Amino acid sequence: MAVTSIITQSVQSALLALYGLEADARDFQINQTKPEFEGDYSVVVFALVKKLRKSPDGLATELGDYLVSSQPSLFSAYNVIKGFLNLTIADSYWALVLTPDPRYGALPRRGERVMVEYSSPNTNKPLHLGHLRNNFLGRSIANILDACGYDVFTTCIANDRGIHICKSMIAWQMFAEGATPESTGTKGDHFVGDYYVLFGDLLKSQVASLVAEGVPAADAEKEAPIMKAAQQMLVDWEAGKPEVMALWSRMNSWVYEGFDQTYKVIGTTFDKVYYESETYLLGREMVDEGLRKGVFFQKDDGSVWIDLTADGLDQKIVRRRDGTSVYITQDIGLADLKYKEFDCNQSIYVVGDEQNYHFKVLKLICEKLGIPGASGLYHLSYGMVELPTGRMKTREGTVVDADNIITEMVDLARSKTLELGKVDDFTVSERESLFSVLGLGALKFFLLRVDPRKKMLFNPEESIDLHGFTATFVQYVHARIKSVLRREAFAGAVAPADALPLLPLEKELLVALEQFPSIVSNAGVEHDPSLVAGYAFRLGQIFNSFYAAHSIGSAESSGKRTLRLALAQMTGNVLAFAMGLLGIEVPERM
Repeated sequence: MAVTSIITQSVQSALLALYGLEADARDFQINQTKPEFEGDYSVVVFALVKKLRKSPDGLATELGDYLVSSQPSLFSAYNVIKGFLNLTIADSYWALVLTPDPRYGALPRRGERVMVEYSSPNTNKPLHLGHLRNNFLGRSIANILDACGYDVFTTCIANDRGIHICKSMIAWQMFAEGATPESTGTKGDHFVGDYYVLFGDLLKSQVASLVAEGVPAADAEKEAPIMKAAQQMLVDWEAGKPEVMALWSRMNSWVYEGFDQTYKVIGTTFDKVYYESETYLLGREMVDEGLRKGVFFQKDDGSVWIDLTADGLDQKIVRRRDGTSVYITQDIGLADLKYKEFDCNQSIYVVGDEQNYHFKVLKLICEKLGIPGASGLYHLSYGMVELPTGRMKTREGTVVDADNIITEMVDLARSKTLELGKVDDFTVSERESLFSVLGLGALKFFLLRVDPRKKMLFNPEESIDLHGFTATFVQYVHARIKSVLRREAFAGAVAPADALPLLPLEKELLVALEQFPSIVSNAGVEHDPSLVAGYAFRLGQIFNSFYAAHSIGSAESSGKRTLRLALAQMTGNVLAFAMGLLGIEVPERM
């Protein structure tokens, strides 16, 4: 149990014993004591003053006297400053925090199931930098929720149909002359993506020509020959024309092979992949059901809508007048299917913030239709990753390709590591493995250290700074700890009584370690990996201060040596576990 929970229970017991008051935990606050005051945690009792007819200082003093006298093994001292009760936790309690458990921070199993849907790429182009933020968020949230005790299932919806797919297909038909990824030595998703860009280039040229001929700009794109060809291909796909289906299947297979290579490098895995081509008809029957229930209404032209004005939104179409579904209809059906297949208490969609409205509407519709699990639908909205020149646009060829940025980061890790000259005794394979761990770690940490809801600007050089808010810094602290443990041949031991009293930095490190389970829990509740990233960085800073101030191998007593080695071991374990939640490896040496 976290020390804050223990303090809460102790204060509740004291209020009952002293005043007969059965207090709720919300009747007072517990915060870490500010650094300029003595103590570890402060109890804020102002909300109880009027109810108990006590002055703030008087109430705080009476509580402090009771707590220290009744629980000396927990509270060693207190002081009162302007109504704040500052409690000092006994050193003997902090020493009990020490554990060699490599999974310290993981919470008990809850028996609840959670689904995380992430990645969800289009099959007409390779993954880009924005996809990497999505993949890293999805994978880390799945890891964090697993550590919080949930049974987690990861899924992906492959957007493998539609006009965007046909654009790549028609461009390949027109220009490829039978070329394949194998014949050109090109990774499959890049190969198909090149034809998507080629389509965009030709479309732009044709539109410009039509406009020059006097066609209104609003109509020129629709009238462009290559766009008409793509639209016809979409009609042929929906009709199941054999040669179109064969080309569609072939080109998608190239893309999937490319995706799988990237996924393997970045550590992305799924328990199940859904394909839009197999799910886009889902939800049609639910529209009819919604009409019968009065959830939807039909307009004179035959189209079907839902009125969400009472919910602060507007009217939303769910079926066109020609009877075809819209995108949200498919999502309604897929939400129902996923619940039937996995029976999850919560279903998380990791999707960019440009879809905020869509997911508000989706949840409301599912709730009004009475779909099981609708209340557990959650949109993990995140801000876009932007370039110094602005937002990425694939059709213009200005996208930051995921594979390229991964290669760039590994190369950057290689050059910076070799500059330091500390891997001369590594084998070639050990070096290359280290460069990959450092490069990928820097990329993941940089994209995860920011609150998901915020937009961000990617800076490769900043992401790999050994002394900055980076994975590289945390990885270096971990490697330093492992070096100490190897040198001292520490296999683990309980700190003896003569290790006390704790020195300030020893205590600060223990206090930080004790907070880790709460950090994991909060990250799960908030769906925010940046809480874990920030904690790992702060813990690394505290350890560095501790290591600089106190000798471990030549400690002033055998008790202190054992204590500090146990502190180092636990810090190393926590850093490794925390970084693992972010999908980041930590090296034993660097």
